[in-house]
Amino acid sequence: MVHPQHGSLLPKRIILVRHGESQGNLSPSAYTTTPDHRIPLTPEDRPGPRRRRPAPLAGLLRRRGWRVYFYASPYERTRSTLREIGRSFGRNRVIGVREECRIREQDFGNFQVEERMRRVKEARERFGRFFFRFPEGESAADVFDRVSSFMESLWRDIDMNRHHIDPSHDLNLIIVSHGLTSRVFLMKWFKWTVEQFEQLNNPGNCEFRVMQLGEGGEYSLAIHHTEEELREWGLSSEMIEDQKWRACARKGEWNERCPWYLDAFFDGFAYSDDDAGEGDDCVCP
Repeated sequence: MVHPQHGSLLPKRIILVRHGESQGNLSPSAYTTTPDHRIPLTPEDRPGPRRRRPAPLAGLLRRRGWRVYFYASPYERTRSTLREIGRSFGRNRVIGVREECRIREQDFGNFQVEERMRRVKEARERFGRFFFRFPEGESAADVFDRVSSFMESLWRDIDMNRHHIDPSHDLNLIIVSHGLTSRVFLMKWFKWTVEQFEQLNNPGNCEFRVMQLGEGGEYSLAIHHTEEELREWGLSSEMIEDQKWRACARKGEWNERCPWYLDAFFDGFAYSDDDAGEGDDCVCP
């Protein structure tokens, strides 16, 4: 849809989907013999609740004329989840799909020795989940860098209408990825701090997060999701209020009540600088 405050064909929704239940989720021992990118989903006939396929996403897209475009991690479990999702859509609804390596899982190294990985993850809890780098692997900060690069490409795709969307249609971008990668994407998009990121809970298998375009041109999680859901994901009261504000904010507006945009970084300010002379600028020694 062409948004009056932006001028570009903005997606109506950006939907982040975590892959279905994989053999690695069922048993960490799978990583000792199978490369991470080849870990498959669990069999369809496995006893217990099915978590291979997300709830039908087509139910979110009620308006006539909507279309979807997919970005997918190249891992086996995300590709399989994408195929499961595709069964919910008619061919005429799907514009296209792109395999995107930058939204892959956090790299934990190569083949994983189970007992060693247990100790490494214990060390991560002591060190901090965002900056801890796995031996021969990545930190969440490394994932942040490549997700940031992906988002730049995503915006170019939107601005140049590389999705070839008709202005009369609602465009929905569905990103099939991984738990940490999805959290990092939200962190980057909404400018959350490292401290806020480390309070977030990982989405479950097949769970999704819907960023929906608000009336003023900002995206918000609070349009589709309830406040209770946001709390369950680990968002603080201030983060939830910011999401509510975004649901109605005009593109480019500044939320002055959002403390992590300014106040959280300072202990205090001078009461007034009105009496400072024009030549009193601070000069570093």
